[in-house]
Amino acid sequence: MVGRGVDERPVGIDELLERVRAGYERIEPREAYEAAQGNDALLVDIRYAALRERDGLIPGALVVERNELEWRLDPQGSHRASEATGHDLRVVVICNEGYASSLAAESLRRLGLSRATDLVGGFQAWRIAGLPVTSGVGADA
Repeated sequence: MVGRGVDERPVGIDELLERVRAGYERIEPREAYEAAQGNDALLVDIRYAALRERDGLIPGALVVERNELEWRLDPQGSHRASEATGHDLRVVVICNEGYASSLAAESLRRLGLSRATDLVGGFQAWRIAGLPVTSGVGADA
């Protein structure tokens, strides 16, 4: 278990991120793009609305606000998105810079989504890599 157990000392966020990320392989923007194009991964954008409106959207990515992520991606959940087809689904969580997405991916892994990962560098790395982005004006979750 990541985090603090009964006999463990408290950890700071940097150490927690390091522990979480040691538990799975993160994905680079180009690899995530290719996986999504090949229908081998579901890209999930957890950025809040103001960032999506300011910076744009990744075409084809499922937009799910961070506070709804577990409910929408749990394949057994009553509020799941239609894309949440099973525990073997490869989910790539995308936040703005690749920090919050690591914690979100860990949460999904705890729900049994063993292939959940996150995008190294987040949306900003995606954009810098020159991958497709559409206007975020009028986009909502």
